[in-house]
Amino acid sequence: MPFRLFSVLLLLLCPWGPLFAQLPADTTVIERFRDGKTGAVSLTFDDGIITQFTVARPILDSLDLRATFYVITGKIRGARLGRFIGRNREDIVREAIDVPTDSTNLFERASLIAFTGTSEAVDYHSRIGAAYEAGRRREAYRLTDEAYRKLLNGKLRDTDAVVFHDNPVDTTTWADLRAYQAAGHEIASHTVTHPRLAVLDSANLRYELEQSRADIARHLGPAATFSAEGPYGTEDERVMRYAHAVYPALRNRMPAPYLAELNRGSRAAPGAQEREYVQWQRGPVDGTSLRQMKNWVDTTLAHDNVWLVEVFHGVDDYGWAARPGAELRTYFTYLKEQEDRLWIAPFATVTKYIRARETATLTTERKADTLTVTLATPLDTVMYDEPLTLTTYLPAEWTGARLGDARLPGGTDERGRYVRYALRPGASGDLIRD
Repeated sequence: MPFRLFSVLLLLLCPWGPLFAQLPADTTVIERFRDGKTGAVSLTFDDGIITQFTVARPILDSLDLRATFYVITGKIRGARLGRFIGRNREDIVREAIDVPTDSTNLFERASLIAFTGTSEAVDYHSRIGAAYEAGRRREAYRLTDEAYRKLLNGKLRDTDAVVFHDNPVDTTTWADLRAYQAAGHEIASHTVTHPRLAVLDSANLRYELEQSRADIARHLGPAATFSAEGPYGTEDERVMRYAHAVYPALRNRMPAPYLAELNRGSRAAPGAQEREYVQWQRGPVDGTSLRQMKNWVDTTLAHDNVWLVEVFHGVDDYGWAARPGAELRTYFTYLKEQEDRLWIAPFATVTKYIRARETATLTTERKADTLTVTLATPLDTVMYDEPLTLTTYLPAEWTGARLGDARLPGGTDERGRYVRYALRPGASGDLIRD
């Protein structure tokens, strides 16, 4: 894609300035986080659990905070349901009688077992995937053989132990999601059925990723297809290759030379990382205290490059690792109290800002009484449309500047007097001496 250029003409009424000069590259800088804040926080919710929308979302709205909700599209009326794609089911089951599971047939069998009609079979699919991703391949084979023996003997049962895409309590509609999206929340994909993607064969893996994206695009628009989350936080390399071809950003993994990624299970300290950004994922589980959650915020504030990505699931005794609504109100209020130093925004918003900043090339030129700031980026500026915060340092004799009729906010630091403003890709403006 060709470079997109956008320029800001900074009109400096300075008669003694040079006719033309290449100014230091840092005359204008792009702030690491929006508005020059210390760190960023993204609140994300997995599974589209109904109480996330009826309990947690109203709390967020009351505090003027916005979050990301990764929804399982197969349980929303009007979307395509989950299904097995492949050979005749009876042929696969018949082969399992005599042919043990191994690396040649695991993915096909693990893909099918979740669609054999019982919640216990779904649980087998999940355990097979967990064993496979943990490197316990023989256990994955054994569990698959065990599941098919039960299937053949009619011993797989319907239970209430597994929450799957057709949970009847979750009654969120596309109209609801459009309303939440219009209010500023990000609605994004968590696949069609919430499977263990690492043990799906290629056809079923593509379906889970692509069909969920297609339904979201149809009901919520293409802007909602920017980010996604593969269930169970998978980081399987094969899955990541497929998923990154479908979605520009994944909460699971986003490898970049400027980004250190600490997943939910990591014990590494964010302050020990030396990259420009640290995406630090945390998620409350059973036993996580409110004090621990507040400590995540405090740690973020103690550094200048941390992006805290929080992962929530159940709310008010419904869903996995459910958190009481009253606790969420206390916690989100604590976050709101730090908003003067923390940028709290959906996952896609922060991702777009960081990528645009890291790929931008800044040049600053002065010609007569004009300071021209130019950013070049290889990114698609239609997709990467989040405004960047720019700080421009003024000549010593300047006391301030205006953009149009508005006097720009600014201040003074060890480098001198500055003004701060935001521009979207493609925008331009003249800063006039105040």
